[in-house]
Amino acid sequence: MTLSKIVLIITLCALFPSAFASAQNNPLPDFTLPSATDTSHFTLSRERGSYIALHFLLKTECPYCIRHAREYIKKAPTLPGVQQIFIKPDTEEEIRAWAVKLSPDDPFPFPVYQDKDAALAERLGIPGGYHFHGQVVRYPALILLDPKGREVFRYVGTGNADRLPFEKFAEKVRELQRTK
Repeated sequence: MTLSKIVLIITLCALFPSAFASAQNNPLPDFTLPSATDTSHFTLSRERGSYIALHFLLKTECPYCIRHAREYIKKAPTLPGVQQIFIKPDTEEEIRAWAVKLSPDDPFPFPVYQDKDAALAERLGIPGGYHFHGQVVRYPALILLDPKGREVFRYVGTGNADRLPFEKFAEKVRELQRTK
């Protein structure tokens, strides 16, 4: 592991506990994201009442994003009460092309929402500075909101291949539902 990766991990550990502690008591401010694959919009205030998993995927073409999304889409029905929201900072055309690779037989089986210029990712403190495919991008992340819209769990990957497996996510959701 390089020194820069060690510094990044230490920095993330130092930053996120305080952000997480303050976020637990307050619902996130409302936001709306347009879908790049259909005419829908995701608006947080309209969706409160269930758990919401915000999957922040990398900008550019990423096979790990495709694998991650496929795994969650396939297994999501085993975890009722949780909405899976996939978010990419790419252009609408890039997102549509990515969605076709995700599911060639049914190119748009679910909406993929656009976070233009990664504005929401930045607002939620998802770190940037990761070099991937000749671009500087934000790290992949999963943020879980409770039914009141409060952040109750966050996983930020250390690279494009570092994603939270569905089984670990499901375990965390069940733990939160039991302590509710």
